[in-house]
Amino acid sequence: MKLSILKKLEFLENRFYEIEKILSEKKTINDKKYFSNLSKEYLKISNTVSLFKKWKKIKNNIKKTKKILHDKEIYLLAIEDLKILKKNKINLEKKISISLLSKDKKDLLNCFIEIRAATGGDESSIFSGDLYKMYMRYAELKNWKIDLVHSHYGEHGGFKEIVIKVIGKGAFGRLKFESGGHRVQRVPKTETQGRIHTSTCIIAVIPELPKEKSFKINVKDLKIDTFRSSGAGGQHVNTTDSAIRITHIPTGIVVECQNERSQHKNKSRALSVLKSRIDSEIDLKKHQETSFLKKKLLGSGERSDRNRTYNFPQNRVTDHRINLTLYRLDEILSGNLDLLINPMIQDNQIYLLSKLSETHA
Repeated sequence: MKLSILKKLEFLENRFYEIEKILSEKKTINDKKYFSNLSKEYLKISNTVSLFKKWKKIKNNIKKTKKILHDKEIYLLAIEDLKILKKNKINLEKKISISLLSKDKKDLLNCFIEIRAATGGDESSIFSGDLYKMYMRYAELKNWKIDLVHSHYGEHGGFKEIVIKVIGKGAFGRLKFESGGHRVQRVPKTETQGRIHTSTCIIAVIPELPKEKSFKINVKDLKIDTFRSSGAGGQHVNTTDSAIRITHIPTGIVVECQNERSQHKNKSRALSVLKSRIDSEIDLKKHQETSFLKKKLLGSGERSDRNRTYNFPQNRVTDHRINLTLYRLDEILSGNLDLLINPMIQDNQIYLLSKLSETHA
């Protein structure tokens, strides 16, 4: 372990014991705000300190075990113990490094998933429907709830555009890497000569802005239109102009909502999506130094993106950002999306750990 990181851990351990002492004092208990802030800090560093204590104990055991290697009677046992201790030490160092990474609070939030058909006509819309079903099944496995915000059906099935809200702790953290271009290679249902076509969809995953962080939008900056909701094949069509389209003039962001029968509810939900999208735009501009990472892992959302390819003839999925290929397309479309998400998260952690090492070098 690097000396700089070791010093940081020692500082955190000393701070941990310092807070522990302060929290037990009567004057601290009487100051609710101060007590609450200290408790949060205590909880935040407790896991890292706990791992550091285990690491020191293992390091000490390695030192003791090395001292008895000269004893021929227990030499083989000592060597075996040493292997196990060193392996545990390496694993703990990885856990400690990850615990030192700054947590993105937005990872815990609900999120909106916007799926749009791009190139490929009807097949692109049909593929949008397949992706929507994939996320529905994944949400079911995670015990998350899905709310439909807006949908524009394709003429031959699927969606030209669909926006859903995923409600569940950690939804954005798990799904944020889905943003970008998704490409499908297969024989379309409309293809008569059995030729493989390539179509694309664009996905954007946006964290839902918490109510306490919500902000007011100047009404003058909004263009609000009402229209009649449309359904699939003429079904479930509202007879009133309850659907809402809101255009944020300064940014050009357009949001639609038609799922609710009430115009007021549709407007409220559309504003919620709009605020979340504006906040994401602001956040991206604030963190230009990580824009390369965000583009690599999240995608820019442009048509030229090719983050992932779904090849049906080969039952193959390839994530081009981390050069991962799996021949388990059927499983993934059935909701086992963690096969792709977990490697993405690990790749992100490796990148962040390399940056952490540079910081403490």
